[in-house]
Amino acid sequence: MTRTIHTEPLTRAAFAPFGDVLEAEGAPDKIINQGLCGRYHDRARLDFGPDGRAGISLFKAEPRALPYRLEMVERHPEGSQAFLPMSLDPFLVIVAPDAGDRPGAPRAFLTTPGQGINLHRGTWHGVLTPLAAPGLFAVIDRIGATPNLEEHWFGTPYTVVAAI
Repeated sequence: MTRTIHTEPLTRAAFAPFGDVLEAEGAPDKIINQGLCGRYHDRARLDFGPDGRAGISLFKAEPRALPYRLEMVERHPEGSQAFLPMSLDPFLVIVAPDAGDRPGAPRAFLTTPGQGINLHRGTWHGVLTPLAAPGLFAVIDRIGATPNLEEHWFGTPYTVVAAI
């Protein structure tokens, strides 16, 4: 038996409880570089805790497809995690609210080309799920010596399907 989740478009309002949507939409906050560049300033709440520092890593993940079987989510209690795709391909973002130290009902978002995300510290989320090759992402997250990963395996998996 599985449970079904329908994807939603990734919007700032819908994603706000879980993190930040990173995109260059609307008018830039400032024009720089001799008037040839729009700066969209300070778009994510990065948080690496008292014992961590920011690091930039590259992740290369295998592409997946919808319907997608969701069996596990994880969270990083010590720091935020930002995913910036290095291609213009959409990807699947799965998040869940915290329900007393375990994930509540998951939600699934589909990005549009040019969108990235920043997951707030402690947010339950699915694994990196590109929907097309190359699945290459720049990831800005916490580097530190203390443990920063908790996993939760669902007794009954979910199936994520495209919105109707």
